[in-house]
Amino acid sequence: MRVIAWLNLVGNLAIIATGGAVRLTESGLGCPTWPQCTPDSWVPTADLGGHALIEFGNRLMSPILAILAILAVLSVWRFRKARPDLWAHAWIIAGGIVVQAVVGGVTVWTGLNAWIVGTHYIASAILVGVATSMVLRTRRERGPRALAVPAWLFGMTHIATLLFAALIVAGVVTTGNGPHSGDPGVVREGIAWDVLAHVHAWIGYALVAALVVLLVGAIAHGNRRYRNAVLAVTAIVAIQVVVGIAQSRLGIPPLLVGIHMVLAGVSVALMVVLVDATKRPSPTPRGADFPADTPS
Repeated sequence: MRVIAWLNLVGNLAIIATGGAVRLTESGLGCPTWPQCTPDSWVPTADLGGHALIEFGNRLMSPILAILAILAVLSVWRFRKARPDLWAHAWIIAGGIVVQAVVGGVTVWTGLNAWIVGTHYIASAILVGVATSMVLRTRRERGPRALAVPAWLFGMTHIATLLFAALIVAGVVTTGNGPHSGDPGVVREGIAWDVLAHVHAWIGYALVAALVVLLVGAIAHGNRRYRNAVLAVTAIVAIQVVVGIAQSRLGIPPLLVGIHMVLAGVSVALMVVLVDATKRPSPTPRGADFPADTPS
């Protein structure tokens, strides 16, 4: 079960990378129809060129993720009554993959509408978070959990989480109105990109300030697991700040935008780990639930 959960996490991170490649190579309409690549073919034809291959490669991720989601549901099947949390996670991932496939089709049908493309990314980010939560839950038994940090630090962690969510949304809106539309013939929405970039940056700086508070609190509290989680999130957010500034100064090069997108997905996973670290498990009697140390 744990291996399947990990594969779902990696798969949903991978589709962020392949989706970014489609967009940043202007391959968004490489296959002009959906679910077929062309009105007469399910696969790219020779006359479509490399853009169609890139876009079709991203489409192939959907059946792979669907298989992984089905395996997740099947792996939890015999624990579905004892571990309804894992059962729910597996079905959320499965349902999310179906939604993603439909949104992908709508993206093509609407000619890469910026808001639909943004929804596509946010859905992937949510699935990364759910898959991360599932990975963490396979490592422990079900049962009540107690705070592992002071109450003020717990509250501040959730404030940082809200700032992070706002940062992701602002980043999606900013990118959606930036120079990389996914196809040279697609014109963006016309919202001032430089203003959006500044708003995105301000939220990022607020998040950095919140993480500094969390780091000081974690060091003072002495909880190693929580402290390590704060350090990991702080490190990747700091890298993201550097990448963001670099791409702005260098004229938004596609490679840096792609790195920014993938690291944002990794950041989602680490934020889930951070929130999870604010509590410690209170184990239930062995055998009552899915055992935390059962190999899978």
